Amino acid sequence: MTTAPLIVIPGRRKAASQVEGFPSSFTTVDIDLYFADYGKGVIEWGGIPIYVPFGVDAVDIISRADGLLLPGGADLDPGLYGAESETDQFPVEPVRDRFELDLLDAAIAKGKPVLGICRGHQLLNVHAGGTLHQDVPPHSRFDLAPETEIHDVTFEPGSILGGLYGPERSVNSLHHQTIDRLGDGYTVTGRSEDGTIEGLEHLELPIVSVQWHPEMMTTRPDDPLFGWLIDLATR
Repeated sequence: MTTAPLIVIPGRRKAASQVEGFPSSFTTVDIDLYFADYGKGVIEWGGIPIYVPFGVDAVDIISRADGLLLPGGADLDPGLYGAESETDQFPVEPVRDRFELDLLDAAIAKGKPVLGICRGHQLLNVHAGGTLHQDVPPHSRFDLAPETEIHDVTFEPGSILGGLYGPERSVNSLHHQTIDRLGDGYTVTGRSEDGTIEGLEHLELPIVSVQWHPEMMTTRPDDPLFGWLIDLATR
């Protein structure tokens, strides 16, 4: 019997007073938040999501797990790629940045598969020395339901993403930052119609990332990207 793989998913931390339903006096009480759709995608493909809070030793938890999913969320600190901030639309979360970079370092050192989604896609690129376009308003379609398909992504023949999805697929768009200069060790395997980098694959390591949100689309239960992560994590 095959044991279901454990997939680490980091979240974000807020003061309880920032969350509707909690009293304003809870300014010093922390709440860790995790979008459930990532975990649902892992479960639907046979894995077990492990929601990991800040403060956990990154090497320890990655050593015990079988894979890492880097989710969407706040903007990365532009100082990580040597830039000044150009926007405050989604304020940076430096503690989260550091924690996720440590998790990524540990996953790479241990040879664990990594899937990056949206912010995770951007974090992988920045980790490898790449940069970001800090504000691309046409891509942030928060005026529509999250599952709304906005544009097509075309995939490179022979790539992992091309093998999973075929030559192209229609995707949602819930981001306002995009990859600018490509990080070392990665190749672009998916682009939108305007040339935006929507898919990355590492040339040597089991790392794949996408700019859209497959976990929020109605196709999630059948989305092969989660299958790719669970398959490698099972091995």
